Amino acid sequence: MVNRYQTRRSNLGGRNVGRRRGGFRWQIMLLFAAGAAVYYFANQETVPITGRKQLRTMKPAQEVQLGLQSYQQILADNGDAVLTRGPVVDAVNEIGIKLARQAEQMMVEETGEQTGFDWAFSVIESPQANAFALPGGYTAVYTGLIPIAENEDGLAVVMGHEIGHALAHHGAERMAQQNMKRIVSAGVAMGAGGMDYGAQRAVMGVFGGISQYGFALPFSRKHESEADEIGLYLVARACYDPREAPKLWERMGAQGGQTPPEFQSTHPSPATRVADFQRLMPRAIEIYNQNCTNKIR
Repeated sequence: MVNRYQTRRSNLGGRNVGRRRGGFRWQIMLLFAAGAAVYYFANQETVPITGRKQLRTMKPAQEVQLGLQSYQQILADNGDAVLTRGPVVDAVNEIGIKLARQAEQMMVEETGEQTGFDWAFSVIESPQANAFALPGGYTAVYTGLIPIAENEDGLAVVMGHEIGHALAHHGAERMAQQNMKRIVSAGVAMGAGGMDYGAQRAVMGVFGGISQYGFALPFSRKHESEADEIGLYLVARACYDPREAPKLWERMGAQGGQTPPEFQSTHPSPATRVADFQRLMPRAIEIYNQNCTNKIR
């Protein structure tokens, strides 16, 4: 009796252990991929100045509102470190106003409409060698950047680059890209749902690597390069010397220390940026000479 019971239990256990789970369900994955494609092609916009097609769903007014909220929070968090007077504050405001004026004119020429930005410029006392421009033109420069900028032309290059991000709606584009990634990720997860746990982890790991190195990082580098281009033209239109741009980014690269290979980075390498500036420089000098009294030879 004991032997028959043990044999039956062993056979049942054997059937459970030997049961194989299914493979990847490509039909589900393809369904979600089709949904992501519809989402992508139904929400195409054109980046002003460069003409690149981008995925964007957020309205500009919503971007400005989010930018204002973030800007107010950053200033509140920094408290007394937000400077209200001094030569650096004067320089940042002067450069910012000139760049903003040219940004508005450039947008009218490109799209027939103004930006709808409120434009504000702040200086934050901090060792960070950084600056930012949020949607809406809310811009701040950290004092740690000033020694690296070295001069007004260098500071204008950095501020123009950051404003370029805002004009190109890069923040809204990143949010839309994340939404599309979530759609595809859900499809991969459901497609792998019938596989054993180890296989599911392997599939999601491969998807994560592809999305990071084949999609997210290349797009981040594209955004940086695009902001460089837009910023360079702004700098030239505002009559700051565009030839300072490659020099500035060489200095920034020297301050950055050891950096990962470009394919692992969110930013182009300093060498790539300098090469891009050299390619764009004839057009920038042409713009400068068209708008400014002191011609560049």
